[in-house]
Amino acid sequence: MAQDNFRSILTGSFSTPCAGNPTVAMIESGFKAAGLDARYINCDVKPENLGDAVRGARAQEWAGFNCSIPHKVAIIQHLDDLADSARLIGAVNCVKIESNGKLIGNNTDGQGFLASLKSVIEPAGKNVLLMGAGGAARAIAVELGLAKAAHISIYNVELAAAEEVAGIVNKNTSCKADAHLWTEDIKVPEGIDIVINATSIGFGDAEAIGKIDVSTLNKKHIVADVIPNPPNTKLLRSAAAQGCTTLHGLGMLVNQGKIGMDIFLGKELSADVMTATLKDIFGA
Repeated sequence: MAQDNFRSILTGSFSTPCAGNPTVAMIESGFKAAGLDARYINCDVKPENLGDAVRGARAQEWAGFNCSIPHKVAIIQHLDDLADSARLIGAVNCVKIESNGKLIGNNTDGQGFLASLKSVIEPAGKNVLLMGAGGAARAIAVELGLAKAAHISIYNVELAAAEEVAGIVNKNTSCKADAHLWTEDIKVPEGIDIVINATSIGFGDAEAIGKIDVSTLNKKHIVADVIPNPPNTKLLRSAAAQGCTTLHGLGMLVNQGKIGMDIFLGKELSADVMTATLKDIFGA
């Protein structure tokens, strides 16, 4: 299949079973607006079948594919090379299949968040409070470090996981990071510029919020949440009531899609079109 004319190109996502995938609708709305003869399909892949799925995608000459949990680490053993940030993060969510069949792993989680964050503030020289130490938090911390954030305070219910993320940032970037056990409400310290929820708290539950003393937030803070559904989480509503500038998870999701399709196809999709599609789906 010749990829230079963008005809009948297949891209997709290797995930576990889910009740609908808004990313598919988002990406395909971008394809349609760009006039691309391409498809983005969701494939439910069991962990034991991941290798076969990869070989099938290469044999069918897909342009590339995304990976969701639980495949983001396991996929690495099936790849030929990794982009620098993916190597640091230790996880891959975006695989480009090159014209020679080589599989190159990328991680667009943190890149998508960073692109969204830069719409309101440049992270260079800023102090960040990051809640969580899972896959999304790890990717965001690495990208913030590479973007020359000054300091990242990482809060997590398992201290060892937070220490591991802090260690990666300290070893590989000019940014300084430290780890904190998260068992009580966080009181946002003086000097923090950006507060980020990189946990799953709030996903599908508009009233859920992590342990944070929202009274310690103020108009000087940028408060961001990775949760796309609902976009206006309780954390963001509470932060807005304190005068903070807020950033919802739709921007991260849209930018991940844009970056991924640029990697796969060398084409930029419309962020406005994809955002509108997600807002229709989530009722934002």
